[in-house]
Amino acid sequence: MPVVSGAEIKVVGKSGQISLGKTYAGKALRLERREDGSILLTTVAMVPESQLWTLEAPHRSRIERGLSWAAETRPAETDVAPLLRSRARRRGHSRGGRR
Repeated sequence: MPVVSGAEIKVVGKSGQISLGKTYAGKALRLERREDGSILLTTVAMVPESQLWTLEAPHRSRIERGLSWAAETRPAETDVAPLLRSRARRRGHSRGGRR
């Protein structure tokens, strides 16, 4: 049997609601109804459907590697002038101008 850190008795109101307190305000919970009549509430994190790809391979490992690199690598100043010049040369026109 799982360890219980605290138990309370809550009364369901006429509207079918219970108050869990401010600790859970705004949180998403999963409600599991068990065969024995008990219920289990578990906090969950909701992931928007458009971001589910970040949890799948190989994207997840690439994101983890990038975060590790960012945590271990000190920021450094970048001189953008050479980058802009090489970009302009590749496109065949001067900086800032469009053809």
